[in-house]
Amino acid sequence: MRNSRRSFLLTASAAAVGLGAGRPRPCSAASPPVDLNGGHRRTNPIAVSTYSFWRFNDATRLDMLNCIDQVAEMGFDAVELLLIQMKSEANAYLQRIKRHALVNGLALCGMSTHQSFLSPDRATRRKNVDLTIHQIELAYKLGIPTIRINTGRWGTSGNFDALMANRGIESPLPGYTDDDAFKWVIDSITECLPTAEKCGVVLGLENHWGLGRTAQGVLRIVDQIDSPWLRVTMDTGNFLENPYPQLEMLAPKAVLVQAKTYYGGGKWYTLDLDYQRIAAILKKVGYRGYISLEFEGKEDYHTAIPKSLAMLRTALSG
Repeated sequence: MRNSRRSFLLTASAAAVGLGAGRPRPCSAASPPVDLNGGHRRTNPIAVSTYSFWRFNDATRLDMLNCIDQVAEMGFDAVELLLIQMKSEANAYLQRIKRHALVNGLALCGMSTHQSFLSPDRATRRKNVDLTIHQIELAYKLGIPTIRINTGRWGTSGNFDALMANRGIESPLPGYTDDDAFKWVIDSITECLPTAEKCGVVLGLENHWGLGRTAQGVLRIVDQIDSPWLRVTMDTGNFLENPYPQLEMLAPKAVLVQAKTYYGGGKWYTLDLDYQRIAAILKKVGYRGYISLEFEGKEDYHTAIPKSLAMLRTALSG
């Protein structure tokens, strides 16, 4: 009986295949054509940095869990953490952050860290290498795939207000040159790369003052080290002169893009950035990664951050 039933099913299947051979299956109302959009995403995923809620203003310093709640409510795809904004580096707290992002449907796409390799003192550079290795390991515990790193700066301006008043330009320490500094930075970052590879955390060197004030400075470091574990965190708001040609230089090596907005006017400066033009730059090089909003204006973040998200979605979808 079983053999007869098997023979019947095989014969019926063969007949069905034969009847359908060479003829396309007609579409029906129950199975309409699927628009796959050519296999391409419509837009980049958009994140927001927790810095956007704080901006180093102690009166508005929010806990990461509170930030994550608001990020989800506003409709972002992911969140980028500012490490010094965390109230703790204890593993239990890190895992609470990771879980809270998960249940809110948010990816933890990046973490901004601070360090400075720009020092003639070997012990100072060693301290910052060790700090960065520790930060890589924190990102690994959080499941974060990339961290923002800096070159550091000479510090001859005194404070940050003076640095901004001079458009980010600083003189080297007496007796040293920028060429000395590039060697210190390159050697220091190179020491961090084995840990980055072991943890699967890409270092993103930001165009962020110091030797990273220009695209040429960033690329001098990244190109000389030439490692897949060192790429670029491209900040749209840190080129005060000729931003678009410099963004074009960095875009092919970007692992994360930080997008500045300045609703209400910036604290140190305001840039009128053309995000449709920036979106075209990113599209040209096939950048498919996260765009992370860094709101840096004086307007209340409750209104400015949602406006920034809407603007970025429109620009990126164009």
